[in-house]
Amino acid sequence: MLIYVCLSSHGFGHAARQATVLCALHRLKPSWRLVVSSNVSADFLKLVCAAVPVEQRFVGWDVGMIQADALGVDQEKTLASLKALETDLPQRIDQEVAWIGEQNTPVLVVGDIPPAAAVLSERLGAPLVWMGNFGWDDIYEPLGGRFSEYAAAARAQYRQGELLLRCPFSMAMPWGLDEQPLGLTVSALRELPAPLRAHLDTIQQPLVLVGFGGLGLAIDPALFRLWPHHHFLMPAPVAPHLRANLKYEANVTLLPESVRPFDVMPFCERHLGKPGYSTFCEALSQDLGMHVVERDGFAEASVLMNGLRSFGQHKILSRHALNQGEWELDQQLVDAIRPIGSKQGAEEAAKALVSVAMNTVQHD
Repeated sequence: MLIYVCLSSHGFGHAARQATVLCALHRLKPSWRLVVSSNVSADFLKLVCAAVPVEQRFVGWDVGMIQADALGVDQEKTLASLKALETDLPQRIDQEVAWIGEQNTPVLVVGDIPPAAAVLSERLGAPLVWMGNFGWDDIYEPLGGRFSEYAAAARAQYRQGELLLRCPFSMAMPWGLDEQPLGLTVSALRELPAPLRAHLDTIQQPLVLVGFGGLGLAIDPALFRLWPHHHFLMPAPVAPHLRANLKYEANVTLLPESVRPFDVMPFCERHLGKPGYSTFCEALSQDLGMHVVERDGFAEASVLMNGLRSFGQHKILSRHALNQGEWELDQQLVDAIRPIGSKQGAEEAAKALVSVAMNTVQHD
């Protein structure tokens, strides 16, 4: 059995989410072949999938929203990229149909959440399962103008398929499919490298995890000095000069590339970052208080923030407050309104995929 995941290349959140499911699926069906089709960073995919044997096909299935950084979007560049995708996508689909045919094995297509997964599954005559907390129709439709055409086309494709695995913090997704709601999609925690664990044990100040997703965000290193009674953990910035400058900040520790931010959450008291699906799932699973910077221009953000207000201890910050270092780390968090439900979403999704594959895929 071949599980072929059409994965959005927009950011790292989709890959992090699917990694939790693929790890759970591998435990259930270790002989099944797992393929992720996406332009997401191979290093990141390897980090989140760990020892699970996942193959990668480098295919760009969607555009999403072009971002200048973790908090801003560029609508004009997004429209230009969508136009280019219309030209390039047919050849990419032909290529993948041919490759999958050469594998000579039954296949189940999973879409998270490129609309073109519907075209691929139709060409293959294979079942299709969607998994996500939004579709690009939900994102494009409020923008109006030329985005409306892309929203309508995406929604038509989303209406094809056997099942929608609806993740937490979800938007409308009115696709008329059978649905299964999922709990938080998180993976198992991993042990920290001994040197990092020993270093954390020596730190007396409260630990704050800083994370702004795959694109990151350039934070002035001087702002950390405004919080001398806190110690900050964060992935190393991509920009070499920022990485070099942060190494000299006494209350900042840059995480090794081999360590997922999730794995240090049990050691932290707070998280400072942006609205993000995988980050919210991980932080809520560890009961970690979140200081979240508001994000404009991306419809998913408001749904995530509503979920945060309902289920997580939190502080909501403006972009201005972030840039001024007014992070309120010494303030009491706002309490959640109600407890989160299941934290077994990855296992629930994996079992659903097994069920669809066993009941609908044609076996030789």
